[in-house]
Amino acid sequence: MTDTPNSPLPPAPPEGCIVTEVRGAVLLIGINRPAKRNGFTPRMYRELAEAYTRLDEDPALRVGVLHAFGAHFTAGLDLPTIAPLMQRGERAIPLGLVEPNDLGTPGYRRRTKPLVVAVQGITFTVGIELMLAADLVVAADDCRFAQLEVKRGIMATGGATLRMAERAGLGNALLHLLTGDEFGAAEALRLNFVQKVVPAGQQLDTALALAQAIAEQAPLAVVATRLNALKAVEHGPMVAMHEFIETQQRLSRSEDAREGVQSFIEKRAARFVGR
Repeated sequence: MTDTPNSPLPPAPPEGCIVTEVRGAVLLIGINRPAKRNGFTPRMYRELAEAYTRLDEDPALRVGVLHAFGAHFTAGLDLPTIAPLMQRGERAIPLGLVEPNDLGTPGYRRRTKPLVVAVQGITFTVGIELMLAADLVVAADDCRFAQLEVKRGIMATGGATLRMAERAGLGNALLHLLTGDEFGAAEALRLNFVQKVVPAGQQLDTALALAQAIAEQAPLAVVATRLNALKAVEHGPMVAMHEFIETQQRLSRSEDAREGVQSFIEKRAARFVGR
């Protein structure tokens, strides 16, 4: 994984890499294998997990932005390098890291901090699963989506079978899962797979603006809000509701809650510190 703060993008190795850049409280996480349409190799998957883990562990970072270099987000998995792992039942990600697909797989951590994704061009298979595992998705209007595992004799196991039905309903999910057809940004917006569609070339700037707006809020409250909404989706609203009192008590005793009140009284922007 390469860290390139405000420097030109280094050439990608043949197996690709993940490039990170810190902008204030935002961690940019760039998929870097444009010569191969950003097809994911084991190295790229491992480095992506390392970047997500860095986002969660660094107290100075509040929001992540996943994006890709080149004309396309990703053509999907690089099957010649990934297939042997599939056949052996192995994973490219070492145990103990944050799992990019956020499935709660035993041995892996789940991300707690918000993640915004900017997608463009070809966004196939793992690209859709990574964006559905994130929190907000900005799509360029030139996006081409496809969950085409059935065309390769395999099944989508990165979350598409779960999240496409959750977002769009079973029939809409199966329409694309069972045919492996290609669809565009307007259809992705209709199905709630993405939250914004913008002219091609504006997707990263729009995603960054969203991330920076989130980063300006109280970090503890942002994380708690995200996790409670996620719990409501995964376990039901009644389960999530039972956390309301305890969570609100904890947050209301924080430095940031006191700062929120004081900034309101003084009619100024709050200065949150994450405590």
